[in-house]
Amino acid sequence: MRNAKSRAGRGDVLFLAAVLALAAYGVVCVWSASCYNAQVQYGDGTFFFRKQLVGFCIGAAAMVGVSFADYRKLRRLALPALLVSILLLALVFVPGLGKSNYGATRWIGFGAFTVQPSEIAKLGFVLFAAAYFAKDPARMRTLKGCLPVLGAGLCICLLILLEPNMSVTMCVGAVMIGMLFLAGASKKALACICIPVLLAVPALILMEPYRLQRLSAFMDPWASPREEGYQLIQSLYGLSNGNLFGVGLFRSRQKYRFLPFAESDFILSVIAEETGFFGVLALFALIAFIVWRGFRIAARCGNFYGFLLAGGITLAFAVQCALNALVVSGCIPPTGLPLPLVSAGNTSLIVTMTGMGIVYGVSRHTPAKKLIQ
Repeated sequence: MRNAKSRAGRGDVLFLAAVLALAAYGVVCVWSASCYNAQVQYGDGTFFFRKQLVGFCIGAAAMVGVSFADYRKLRRLALPALLVSILLLALVFVPGLGKSNYGATRWIGFGAFTVQPSEIAKLGFVLFAAAYFAKDPARMRTLKGCLPVLGAGLCICLLILLEPNMSVTMCVGAVMIGMLFLAGASKKALACICIPVLLAVPALILMEPYRLQRLSAFMDPWASPREEGYQLIQSLYGLSNGNLFGVGLFRSRQKYRFLPFAESDFILSVIAEETGFFGVLALFALIAFIVWRGFRIAARCGNFYGFLLAGGITLAFAVQCALNALVVSGCIPPTGLPLPLVSAGNTSLIVTMTGMGIVYGVSRHTPAKKLIQ
């Protein structure tokens, strides 16, 4: 009996260890992928490494701290979390606050400190959707009952799309549909939602010339090897250079400013070049382990709110990992989306680790008899 209680109090330690291991590995990968670019841009080869290390320390503290709180109390924060997320996304468009880079305005800046609201919005949406459906599970059986969650998700998607950020919009949209599925929405309601969403994707691509150019580059990157197809070609070079075992850590050639965003959106290409096929296989085995344990925690929770919360956070992580891998490998058109816990970016790292802390907290508060089944 004491052992069962002890295991319940510790929660899923393997899940916690796997998340910390992946985030720590990401710090090393960012150091390797960014050292040359950081030296050229900032005169300091450890610039991105130090930022990522600070983000890892803050994220680890937030992850451990939030895991000690009773996750059920987070229901009170559902509406505030959604409203804060929408407010932050709107502040991106306020002159003086919004920061632009490469034609996109996706950050809020306070001096040297920047925040990417879209990363916060993903977690805020999951908190809201989980609390809304858990309050009255019967709501999910009708399309009308799903409208508040749909409205919240579409509002967030619209604001992110205006930045513009098509990739994160797709990620949030997928999480929205996934949350409805986890909540048990009827097939009819899911069909009424999914069909218009799928039809909207080609329409959104046609609305912006740059998206058409990216689609064209995806279809045949060698048709414009110095323009739209350049990034994908360089990413494919990195993937192929690694062969089975890689060229060795810190020995990538593509990171020498051949591959744009080597430390962020396309860090997977550098990892593949340095560690090879087996290195990438090990990386995604660790990611798959985190996803499996996350859904396992949700399934064994014994509480509908905890199930939706842990399941939604794990789903968001899984979707983003999958989309990043598909982009880097050229399976879908190139678009900016970081690899969670690995790519450079403190907002993404801290928010993702905080979300994982919530999932771990669910496991810590799961009854012992559920945990050991």
